[in-house]
Amino acid sequence: MLRAFAQVDVFSATPCLGNALAVVLEADGLGTEEMRRFAAWTNLSETTFVLPPTSPEADYRVRILTPAQELPFAGHPTLGTCHAWLEAGGTPRDPGEIVQECGAGLVRVRPTDEGLAFRAPPLIRSGPVEEPLLASITEALGIPRDDVVDAEWADNGPGWVALLLADAESVLALRPGTVPCDVGVAGPHPAGSDLAYEVRAFFPHQGATVEDPVTGSLNASLAQWLLRTGRVTAPYVAAQGTAIGRAGRVRIDADDSGNVWVGGSTVTCIAGRVEL
Repeated sequence: MLRAFAQVDVFSATPCLGNALAVVLEADGLGTEEMRRFAAWTNLSETTFVLPPTSPEADYRVRILTPAQELPFAGHPTLGTCHAWLEAGGTPRDPGEIVQECGAGLVRVRPTDEGLAFRAPPLIRSGPVEEPLLASITEALGIPRDDVVDAEWADNGPGWVALLLADAESVLALRPGTVPCDVGVAGPHPAGSDLAYEVRAFFPHQGATVEDPVTGSLNASLAQWLLRTGRVTAPYVAAQGTAIGRAGRVRIDADDSGNVWVGGSTVTCIAGRVEL
């Protein structure tokens, strides 16, 4: 059958400068294998499938698939799916907050003047990175261990290990080999810049390293770490994708309850119907 479909660029107001997402709306009735096959065909980092919610609190349910696996949560698919759902006529119970159901549970999304923003989920793993793993990561990144200002587990689902370097220039200079796990690297921009941090995300895939253009889940966990350690104050803007020709901008904010919100612009690049 023909199903509503959109391809959305996330963390950019200009098409083709953010991180692309495929969204299949009206996905009810599709089996897991059909979803996997379509996600592999799109060849994007993630494809989402919108379904009726099973939780009475949720406005819709989403399944998030990469070409190789299903994810319980991911950041840019959350914002992109919400954008596509609203644009297709979705009406939230509360106009001030959309509730998305996914494998990780319920995720709150709210409209802001700068676009949609999701509430960062809690970390499932934090704390120091084991030295043998850190040595393996720095070797893969081609930098000495002493170049790492700090490192922590910053895992909110995908399994991120976060490294802090001295500055944004050092982050942009990285030319990684094959990383052993999902690695996020951040470095501060000079004082007075409109951007607080430069971020890059690397993950292993089929024996090689892939760089993600703009990564909501990583920026969410990085923000929780950087805010907790006093290295930055909210609100702030992080840049990602610069090294691969993108211009992603991730806006981080924190509310009075201490919740971290991760947001950015979203724009629809393709809208139509797909036969599935």
